[in-house]
Amino acid sequence: MTPLLEVAGLSKHFVTRRGWLRPPHTVRAVEDVSFAIAPGETFALVGESGSGKSTTGRCVLRLTEPTSGAVRFDGEDVLAFPPKRLRAARRDMQMVFQDPYTSLNPRMRAGAIVAEPLEIHRVGSSASRRDRVAELLALVGLDAAHMSRYPHEFSGGQRQRLGLARALALEPKFLVADEPVSALDVSIQAQVINLLMDLQARLGLTYLFIAHDLRLVRHIATRVGVMHQGRLVEVGPTAELFERPAHPYTQQLLASIPSLDPDARRRAS
Repeated sequence: MTPLLEVAGLSKHFVTRRGWLRPPHTVRAVEDVSFAIAPGETFALVGESGSGKSTTGRCVLRLTEPTSGAVRFDGEDVLAFPPKRLRAARRDMQMVFQDPYTSLNPRMRAGAIVAEPLEIHRVGSSASRRDRVAELLALVGLDAAHMSRYPHEFSGGQRQRLGLARALALEPKFLVADEPVSALDVSIQAQVINLLMDLQARLGLTYLFIAHDLRLVRHIATRVGVMHQGRLVEVGPTAELFERPAHPYTQQLLASIPSLDPDARRRAS
């Protein structure tokens, strides 16, 4: 199957100045990362905080400009897109942000938040946009009657559903979900993960799922890429990677997963 997304040799370096008498310092946030994602697949990037996984996701969408490398989406070179073409490509490539508390404009009502991408891309009339917003809210499990509410009037899980509705407004093929449940209570995380999986099955979505919680990744991902210090150190099918991790860092990550069995530590000792 032809990949929907191909990333080759992607790197992102940040140069910081440290004063007049000290040379600039280069932070290699992402270094020579390559992977491909098939249509309808969920590919997860995992690693500790600072491993470069979120920067990789932002570079794929050109929310952060890469230093070097190649990104091809649906056969086209994303990094070669001029501004007008990149703007059009946003219809097919969207992002669900980590923190629903800060990713939504607190001064905008829910209906306006979800309708904003439609207005930016001049999709439909005012009446048809309102109908589309109601449809999107229902799709993610929110009540269309709450269009006039502000973000602070929703719970954390509802706010993340609102952000997801906004990301789906333009009917994208591909979503980058950057730690989409890490800011939510554990009791709500499973609901949002199940919603993502249901939407993928219904809409044929392709996901780049960024996370540090390996238990969630095992539940949602088709394949997993492990990042460490800006590099992709291991890639494999989810079940295989969890059962037979090859890289020492992957083994370390898996060993750090808390056991749900209270007798596991006693038996191990």
